[in-house]
Amino acid sequence: MEENNHLPALPVLSIVVPCYNEEEVLPETTKRLIEVLEDMITDELIDDSSVILYVDDGSRDRTWELIEKFNRESRYITGLKLARNAGHQNALLSGLMKAKKNCDIAVSIDADLQDDLAAIRAMVEKYHEGFEVVYGVRESRTTDTFFKRFTAEGFYKVMRGLGANIVFNHADFRLMSKRALQNLGRFEESNLFLRGIVPMVGFRSTNVYYARAERFAGESKYPLKKMLAFAFDGITSLSVTPIRFVTVIGFVMFLLSIIAGVWALIAKIAGVTVSGWASIMVSLWLIGGVQIMCLGLIGEYIGKIYKETKRRPKYILDIELDPNGDAKYLAGETHDREEVGAR
Repeated sequence: MEENNHLPALPVLSIVVPCYNEEEVLPETTKRLIEVLEDMITDELIDDSSVILYVDDGSRDRTWELIEKFNRESRYITGLKLARNAGHQNALLSGLMKAKKNCDIAVSIDADLQDDLAAIRAMVEKYHEGFEVVYGVRESRTTDTFFKRFTAEGFYKVMRGLGANIVFNHADFRLMSKRALQNLGRFEESNLFLRGIVPMVGFRSTNVYYARAERFAGESKYPLKKMLAFAFDGITSLSVTPIRFVTVIGFVMFLLSIIAGVWALIAKIAGVTVSGWASIMVSLWLIGGVQIMCLGLIGEYIGKIYKETKRRPKYILDIELDPNGDAKYLAGETHDREEVGAR
């Protein structure tokens, strides 16, 4: 019997890490991620050409300087610098779109070391079992404050209630195969909410559960104001249910006005009408408040339509660092279109 020498090649892994003012945590993150890569390479889970791709989202501190330093010191470190701050979701997308050209699988993770790096190995093992999308899901939120835990869990429940296919307690810690990444690139909307878009890609998926730790160093990039804006953006980006809710409110108010009109007519005929300033003012304020709220919500959707029709680039790339320590200036790259000039 002839021996089969055509064994499947080990997958090339890219760990995509969006960074914004992460100079305090980046040295430790780099050290730990390299250890994770080397362990998986030794155990023949991934190819030895696997890399860590840092995406600098317009940081104002020494983040990019550190990325350049680590790139010179280690063949595992690559970098991508955006021309300006494009936001977490756009920075993450830019890294994934860049990574898919050279990798078989990509894992996205934040730089703050709150996500368990040991889960990366578990994700890769799930890929070897045939899964193309693996979600990192928090087992609990014991490290969060009561307010953050209550609002976060409430957000996921609201999203599901509105019909969005979203993985409960999953942020942006996930593994995606090359095929899944290629199809993710086909989603061209400007209003990005990746944790809601990725499930739309489909393919065989599963979850890996882990305990979330405290932030290793630095400050959270998502204070309350940004968290609320992010949640509202996610709701309005993935679902039109709020608009339908406005229609229901309008219909209910219409029915109530008919009932009130019939009651007023009957009261007038019966001669028991009583003039009341308070009831009139309360009614006016209530109806006026509902109308303004509905107009604001409709305006939010119109604003999103306006952004989509502009078709502005989600991000603009500035510099790319390859594993050999070479840097390239990038001119006008968005998704798969690029012009490159050597430095």
